[in-house]
Amino acid sequence: MEIEENFLYTKEHEWVSIEDNIATMGISDYAQEALGDVTYVELPEEESDVEQFEQFVSVESVKAASDIFAPMAGKVIEVNRKLEDTPGLINKDCYGKGWIAKIDVRDMDESTNLMSAEEYRNYLESLH
Repeated sequence: MEIEENFLYTKEHEWVSIEDNIATMGISDYAQEALGDVTYVELPEEESDVEQFEQFVSVESVKAASDIFAPMAGKVIEVNRKLEDTPGLINKDCYGKGWIAKIDVRDMDESTNLMSAEEYRNYLESLH
């Protein structure tokens, strides 16, 4: 299972990469594997405000529908429209082309509520 070293993670298996106050987020390799083949992604509205850890996206797969939670609070400034036609990008490249949304972060201090790659790896090991 792949874990990107420079990303931050949530206990609900979302990842976030922050650059210049913009958080790009998606779901982790662990999450996409658990879901199976992703068949539909309900993207958030651009310009909508989200709160940290509140549900803002739904992902449906052959196994289940899952709520995805915002790893950081702020304004959604971009969504990955490619997922509308090709939701399987999440399975193929969850840390790259399968990103879900970009958020203009309201409070960078919220990143302290997230796990580093090492902490996330340890968290996953504790689940088994």
